Amino acid sequence: MDRILSKLFASETEELYVLDCLAYFMIFMAACTFITLLFENVPYGRYATSRYGFPVNVKFAWFVQELPAFLVPLCLVLWTSAAKTTHLPNQLLLIMYFCHYVQRSLIYPFLIRGGKSTPFASFALAFVFCIYNGYMQVRYLSHYAEYSADWVTSPCFITGSALWLVGWLVNVHSDHILRNLRKPGEISYKIPTGGLFEYVSGANFFGEITEWAGFSLAAHSVHSASFAIFTLIVLASRAFAHHRWYLQKFEDYPKSRKALIPFVL
Repeated sequence: MDRILSKLFASETEELYVLDCLAYFMIFMAACTFITLLFENVPYGRYATSRYGFPVNVKFAWFVQELPAFLVPLCLVLWTSAAKTTHLPNQLLLIMYFCHYVQRSLIYPFLIRGGKSTPFASFALAFVFCIYNGYMQVRYLSHYAEYSADWVTSPCFITGSALWLVGWLVNVHSDHILRNLRKPGEISYKIPTGGLFEYVSGANFFGEITEWAGFSLAAHSVHSASFAIFTLIVLASRAFAHHRWYLQKFEDYPKSRKALIPFVL
């Protein structure tokens, strides 16, 4: 892959500049997405609609659209010079990234039970985003990110890593709860209970937002921050949409339950 990158970029300085531009552009996309989501829900899952293209099988869609977020970074680590992968802070941050996407791309799709098909437009956009973000995050961490030798003992890294771990565990556990709401053959929606769902409607979203916020704090770069911001915009909107949907659909939905942040919002 070094040969491919050398054809795309005249120098490492140029590639780093492009990586920075990609990060700032993602923040711009997050702002545009925020405005769009004031008027429209992200069209997948219960909000899927034929206006956004033909339906794609939900398991196939999740597997294929998330796979580049694992494969592109894997190729970057294994088949490029990846000069920073011998440094402990970089190694730990890469482990965090890969831990999420191994679960999300290779495990999660095959555990899905039922679920609505994904409109092609949503599927295609997610596929492109995973290539974009996978390259940006892992190329920066594996080849350009520089940390001091004691960064892993700094408050930012320790706090960020702890947040990442808590968020990852909440996300995985919440997905497990959602998968097991329905018995075999059932297709109707049910009120999720257990875990953080006792406090918020979007427990899985809260977990993933916390996860990438922690990653951003630990990585301490515009690249990780841009992804955390984008994740916050998309998943917070989805959490509030779910909360409104539950309140409208179920008369007995717990009135004390918040949308995203326990006891607060």
